[in-house]
Amino acid sequence: MVEGDGLQHRDGNGFPTEPGGPGVLDLRGLKCPLPALRTAKRLAELDPGATLMVLADDPMAPLDIAHLCAADGHALLAREPCASGGWRFLIRCAAR
Repeated sequence: MVEGDGLQHRDGNGFPTEPGGPGVLDLRGLKCPLPALRTAKRLAELDPGATLMVLADDPMAPLDIAHLCAADGHALLAREPCASGGWRFLIRCAAR
């Protein structure tokens, strides 16, 4: 988990969430560059400050999602491996 993200709530798997929970975007099974492109599209639809949980199993997803967040100003709050393979990312949408 990323230090200092201020999240204190966790789901049943120990993954950080916020009250009310984030939306979930399940991109498992998609290959590069689709996970990053679909994440960018969904983030563009969200209100600033909204959170999005992304599930992805493409080997390039950790690098691509981190780069997307850095390039567009989104906060990558957490990146953790899933027990079934792949990763879960928690992203806070940037202000426009």
